Amino acid sequence: MFKTAWRFCCAPLLAACFLVSAPAAAQTLGKGDTVGNLPLIPEPMVFDMVRPLGAKRGELEVNTLALFPLRSDGQPVDWAPEIEYAFADGWGFEFELPFENGTLESYKFALQGTFGALANNRAIHGVQYFTEIDAHTGRLDHTLVYILGARYGDKWSSLTMVGFNIPNDLREPGEARDDAVLVNHSVFKELGKNNIIGVETNIRAGRDRTSWLVMPQVHQKLMENLMLQAGLGAQRPRFGGRVHPTAGVRLIREF
Repeated sequence: MFKTAWRFCCAPLLAACFLVSAPAAAQTLGKGDTVGNLPLIPEPMVFDMVRPLGAKRGELEVNTLALFPLRSDGQPVDWAPEIEYAFADGWGFEFELPFENGTLESYKFALQGTFGALANNRAIHGVQYFTEIDAHTGRLDHTLVYILGARYGDKWSSLTMVGFNIPNDLREPGEARDDAVLVNHSVFKELGKNNIIGVETNIRAGRDRTSWLVMPQVHQKLMENLMLQAGLGAQRPRFGGRVHPTAGVRLIREF
């Protein structure tokens, strides 16, 4: 099952690599380099990043994401305030507090790094690692993803993340853990200086169940340092349940 899931999840990453491939050496970030000439790729709304790849030292952001399952069986609202800070060019740290309704579920810490540009500065890649500490059990959840962003002209771009998740599930002795392959693939079109539309796809292919979310979304700049992201899509949850519509909103404040 994992071989099939891995091939399926890697398809967007391989497609992006093909589209941006060019006979050019990779540009890496080193001491004294700047990130001003690296391509800027929009961030997906649901699978949050620690600032965009290539963030500059000193960038600071606070934001909150809320996901509303549009179903009648009383599913909780997932929401999470967080703070992100770029402590060096291309490197950032995040602290997040995920809630379900009014209950704190975990403490999330993330680290993200930018490797540099590819394909004559038409692509950029990096890595993100995050861990979640369960607020009730203290158990750890680990996730590691490789990130590839690509631009296809002035308006179109994509961002692909592929990796794995080691969950903190409580299991019976001898029962296999629900390890999973993860993929996020997002495609964006910039309509103007302050408007972006996109479609984000999240897949978690685990031993027990494959869950997914598809979220068409719009990113609207409200003020100089304030952005609103909103979307409406469909979700197949990890822990059982039917496919159902889901709405999402993220408010972002930069400093």
